[in-house]
Amino acid sequence: MITTINTFIKRESSAGILLVFVTIIALFLKNSGLSELYSSFLYTPVEVRFGDLQIAKPLLLWVNDGLMAVFFFLIGLEVKREVLEGHLSSISQAVLPGVAAIGGMVVPALVFIAFNQGESFAMKGWAIPTATDIAFALGVLSLLGTRVPLSLKVFLLALAIIDDLGAIVVIALFYTSELSTLSIIIASIALTVLLVMNRIGVATKAAYVLVGIVLWVSVLKSGVHATLAGVALAFMIPLKCKSRDGRSFSMSKEMEYGLHYWVAFMILPLFAFVNAGVDLRGISLAEMFNPVPMGIMLGLFIGKQLGVFGFSWLAIKSGYASLPTDSNWKQLYGVSILTGIGFTMSLFVDTLAYNDTQIYHYADKLAILLGSFVSGLVGYLVLRMSK
Repeated sequence: MITTINTFIKRESSAGILLVFVTIIALFLKNSGLSELYSSFLYTPVEVRFGDLQIAKPLLLWVNDGLMAVFFFLIGLEVKREVLEGHLSSISQAVLPGVAAIGGMVVPALVFIAFNQGESFAMKGWAIPTATDIAFALGVLSLLGTRVPLSLKVFLLALAIIDDLGAIVVIALFYTSELSTLSIIIASIALTVLLVMNRIGVATKAAYVLVGIVLWVSVLKSGVHATLAGVALAFMIPLKCKSRDGRSFSMSKEMEYGLHYWVAFMILPLFAFVNAGVDLRGISLAEMFNPVPMGIMLGLFIGKQLGVFGFSWLAIKSGYASLPTDSNWKQLYGVSILTGIGFTMSLFVDTLAYNDTQIYHYADKLAILLGSFVSGLVGYLVLRMSK
């Protein structure tokens, strides 16, 4: 178990470092003479047609609606595994990261609301500072080596998984458009077929993938965000099954393992590349002090650490949970600050909230980058001085 956790952390840490370089490249392209080329790449039209069924979107939306569905499929597999047999499989294990994750969503949202209440369009972004980018956070932890005990890394992993589950619920409830009844019916049929396949022991990955594609297309056309199809499909993948030759295996774990590298080293970097290109030339200092960017920045840097650490403190002091093994309060506080690294997840929610309208002249996206950067830097310094 410890070897598996360490391998996962190293992989996510490397992915976090790659995301830094990709973000720098995107910022350079957007703010240089290559800006037009970069924008043309983002809005390259891509069309898939099968008879009368047509999906035509710019490359940017294929990444955000298509590839990110694969990312959320992986998240769904991780959540299922952790709940059934991992770090969230018992109440005692789940209490501290669960309570911390709730605080890490509630308080940042309240900070954002405090700045933007009364502005209906701005309020659509209330969930932006509630997210945590696990790859970036673990990337910072990797720089500290053995200064941070494994128990705290496991705590951060479990917290981030619950955080992602919360993000899934938020997207489902608050970021859907007008619904198509026919598409919802087709999606429901696809889910029913997947459930039946699971129950009767179908052990062929291709069968789940094919029905999953039907599910994704129908959800995409339904008005519900397409990434939720990935989560629904993940919950239908059997954790344990038998092949035709009688061999027992875990389809869920095999798919999770196989996807990790693709998600960590292709999908998330590509998502960061197409979404982190912020035009700094058009942003004034005054715009950064507007309610939306201020709510995002302070929600990530102040709200996240207050929510995670405050709720954790209450759970531990009330006797419902205990400090992670071999850790102290300063270290727990440092990790709480790191949860303010929203980056890719916050950028994703931002695209849902404001439909990439650039009504805030990129100030909202720059606020995400700044809030995440400050959280990472301060969290690193606190953890480095915690012993």
